[in-house]
Amino acid sequence: MGFPTSVKDHPIVQQAVHRLDGLGDPRFGRTLVRCLDDTLARTIRPMPDGTAFVVTGDIPAMWLRDSSTQMMPYLALLQDNTALHDLLLAVLHRQFQQIARNPYANAFNAEPSGQAHDPGDLCEDPWVWEEKYEVDSLAFPLLLAHRFWAATGRTDHVPVTLRTARAVIAVWRTEQDHERLSTYRFRRQDGPPSDTLRYAGRGTPVTRTGMTWSGFRPSDDACLYGYNIPANLCAAAALDGTAELALHVHDMELAENAAQLAAELRAATMRHGTVQHPEFGLIYAYEVDGNGNALLMDDANMPGLLSLPLVANIPATDAVYLATRRFALSPANPTWHRGAAAEGIGSPHTPDEHIWPIAIAVQGLTSNDSAERITALKTLLSTDADTGQMHESFHKDDPRRFTRPWFSWANAMYAELALDIAELGTRPLWAAPPLTSRTSRQGTS
Repeated sequence: MGFPTSVKDHPIVQQAVHRLDGLGDPRFGRTLVRCLDDTLARTIRPMPDGTAFVVTGDIPAMWLRDSSTQMMPYLALLQDNTALHDLLLAVLHRQFQQIARNPYANAFNAEPSGQAHDPGDLCEDPWVWEEKYEVDSLAFPLLLAHRFWAATGRTDHVPVTLRTARAVIAVWRTEQDHERLSTYRFRRQDGPPSDTLRYAGRGTPVTRTGMTWSGFRPSDDACLYGYNIPANLCAAAALDGTAELALHVHDMELAENAAQLAAELRAATMRHGTVQHPEFGLIYAYEVDGNGNALLMDDANMPGLLSLPLVANIPATDAVYLATRRFALSPANPTWHRGAAAEGIGSPHTPDEHIWPIAIAVQGLTSNDSAERITALKTLLSTDADTGQMHESFHKDDPRRFTRPWFSWANAMYAELALDIAELGTRPLWAAPPLTSRTSRQGTS
């Protein structure tokens, strides 16, 4: 099967480049084309079974979360483009195969090669690159499946989506009572403490709250406390989409189950996952354990607190979100940095005083201030170390000091922001409260 390797001649891309040129710097449009085409030409591997394997960049594995975000910009380009339809469907089918194989794994091999991030990990499945259980790894493919439907009206992927959703709901239900029901363990002998789970691989103790437990963050670092707040809210949004798809095909039992779990996750995060901050008021914590402990920070990786309007069906005008946003974009957040080159959110996953382009793009995408949005785009260009593409992170004072020369997720986030600033993105489709009340869509097969 042949998938597209370039969209430079796509009418929407050409229109976006024209509008971005109006901002006074031709690099805006050139970088958009480069980022979109790089993903298509270099990260996609057609598989014999018709699916598509997507590497994250300079690591030869496919992450469930990363491959979803890498595809998100193309949702804006799907109209009358069956080749892109076929590509996204092929990626979704590959993701659903991977979840069916091991719902606790976050990254996979293209074949049962036995390659692994660390050969000493407990998981011996030769298909698995890494078995770090992250709630968002299950949420993002469901988000992508729902957004593909919202953008196209196609329903041929819905049966496998809903079958996968049932398996995901079962895992999230089990992990609501992690201490009693879960058999998941992760131990890594070598590497930093953030690469393994404490307490015999179980993670730090938690008390049942109604949230679902996660071993690792979207950064692939171990959770300090087992309930990651942005991941739980992202899971609730994925369940909103599942409920809407289930209603569309009259699967009332699944629709009810998905909606019920989404409501439980949201109620539990508001009850247990918020704190009263002396400066910012009521804000979301990043992680809690149900025992009274809370971690106040944000991480550049999505889902993070800053990205909640993009991934969690939380309006950008929500009072708790706005207070949390002010916290996350301030020195009160230990991962926020300001330097000579830029300011923004980083991650404990990368060196200190490093800022992530993903977080800069998210800041722009979640802002209603046009000046802030354009500033974010300009900052992304001025910190690319003259490489023409985004990196994982860069030093706040010297962008030439960066991590990961090829990180496709960051390229995708630049593309999303650029398309959105050009008013050609897809954000209006889901930058709103839960969609479960909208039950009519035009479906094709």
